[in-house]
Parts: sequence; C-alpha cells; structure tokens
Amino acid sequence: MRLRAAHVRVRVPATSANLGPGFDALGVALGLHDEIDVRALGTPDVRVEVTGEGAGEVPDGEDHLVVRALRAALDHVGAPQTGLHLVCRNRVPHGRGLGSSAAAVVAGILAARGLVADPAALDDDVALALATRLEGHPDNAAPALLGGLTVAWSDDAPAGGVAATGLPPVRAARLAVHPDVAPVAIVPPGHLSTHAARGVLPAQVPHADAAWQAGRAALLVEALGRRPDLLLAATGDRLHQGYRRAVMPASLALVDALRARGVAAVVSGAGPTVLALARRAGERHGTEGTDADAAVADAFGGVMAGWRVLPLPVDATGGTVATLLD
Repeated sequence: MRLRAAHVRVRVPATSANLGPGFDALGVALGLHDEIDVRALGTPDVRVEVTGEGAGEVPDGEDHLVVRALRAALDHVGAPQTGLHLVCRNRVPHGRGLGSSAAAVVAGILAARGLVADPAALDDDVALALATRLEGHPDNAAPALLGGLTVAWSDDAPAGGVAATGLPPVRAARLAVHPDVAPVAIVPPGHLSTHAARGVLPAQVPHADAAWQAGRAALLVEALGRRPDLLLAATGDRLHQGYRRAVMPASLALVDALRARGVAAVVSGAGPTVLALARRAGERHGTEGTDADAAVADAFGGVMAGWRVLPLPVDATGGTVATLLD
C-alpha cells in the first residue's frame, strides 16, 4: 500500500480506566488532549520534538512510543516506512493513570491511518487490536480511540491467542454518558508506573468478591448512562484498589475521604490520580460546578501540596486525524 499524505495532525484524549469495579474493561475519554503533527520525510531521519508533559524525558527518535505505534501500523497494512518529523504538544500527564501511553499508541496508529492510501485498512477494529497488542489491555485504548464511555472485551482466542490477522481478538462498544456526569481528576505530584501498580495485585481473589464486583460493574453502566444518583454505590471495588494501598497510600486516603463525603471517587486506571465521578450542580441548585467541589476542598483543608484539581468533561469524539496541506 502506498502513502497518500505527507503531513497529518492527530488529537487524542486522556482516558480513565476501571472506574472502580470495571477492572480492565470500562474506560472513559476525558477532555484533555495530546496533539501531534506528523510529517513523512524523504530521508530516513526521525526527529521528535516534545513540549508539555514528558518534554526532556521521553525518547526523541525511533524509541518514541508514537513512532513505534505508527511503524507497527504501517507494517500491518504493508505500507512503506518513511522518515518522520513529529511535533508533540502533550497535555496528558505521564505516569498518573490518565492513559498517556494509550494516547501515544492510538496517536501513532491514527497518524498511519491518515498517511496511507486506504484509511479503511486501519479502521477502528484494527486500530483497537493493534493498540491492544502494543499496550497489553484495551481499557484505555478503546475510549482514546472511540470517545465517550467504552466497555472492551476479548473474544475467545484461537490457538496462540491471536486471530488470523496476527492481532488479539478484542472488541469494544461505545456507550452514552448522562449529561449530569462531570468527571474531576485530582492529580498528585508524583508518578507511579503501571508495572508497579499491577505488581501488588494477587493472582486470585475470593469468589464472593468477584461476584460482588460483577454486580457493581453492571450497576456502574446504568449509573453512568441513566442514573447518576447511583454512582456512589456503583463505584465500589474489591478487586484492585485495596491491594494497591501500599503503593499509593495518599491516593487511597483521598478516595476514602471523598467517598465518606458522598462523592463517587475511584483510582484512575493504575493510579495514582483520583477520579471523582461528580454530578453537575447546575441551575437546579442555583450554583455552578459539581457536587464534589466542596468535598475536595474539605478533604485537602486548603493545603494542596502539589495536587492539581482538573475538571475534565467527557470527550465524546475520541481520537481524530486530519490531513494538513503544506
């Protein structure tokens, strides 16, 4: 397959996975975006310029995650490799549980979609499978790609765990979010690797906890879509957050404090960001903001100690790619 464009711009949202009980399945896209210009070069050079999050820390050549994902997507559709110049304007915090690596992977795949002559060869199904092969799990990649609330799952895998295409058999469905749901990310100053957060999880959990969790995950879909008044009950968790207390004690203490004040707070992804699935106050109460605002202020007692409070609306669009004319 040939390339049809030489310059594209991709925009990919932050995401929050798990949302409490939806471990490795549920995720939501948030209104905070990385934007990347990708230019195909006539030389083999690779140059990556980064501003914002990760500047001076992430690789600036072939090892950059967007470059790796782009190359994997070009290989998958049989398109030629090319030199690349990337200009990355990063806003999604790194190492905080807001899907920065999924955003980079999806950005690379969407950039490849914009560059190749047949974009349909990298449709959403293929893009999700490619992202999952690179990421390991589809829970962040699905909302980064599709927007809104998503539930991702794996079909029964054939021998070897991959389909005939060589891609994992993953799928995702996009669901609507009630307009009163107003996510608020509370971002700590420190990082935590996903590897460290997963390393404290047990290989097995009690059957009673798994059954309890299944009920809460089902309830969460209803709460996010139609019944925001059920969010506090629906965001309960027994599978992962408690086990992670040792590696993110401040985050879990904040979750406990907010939930004690009636706010549906969870660890965002693998943490350590805390996500409050708040509800808009609006005209019904004669105020602006959310029902979490006072609880967050009270929990911190006016001393933020480097934490940032980011109201982030649900992003209903997901990742986009546009061709630029030089």
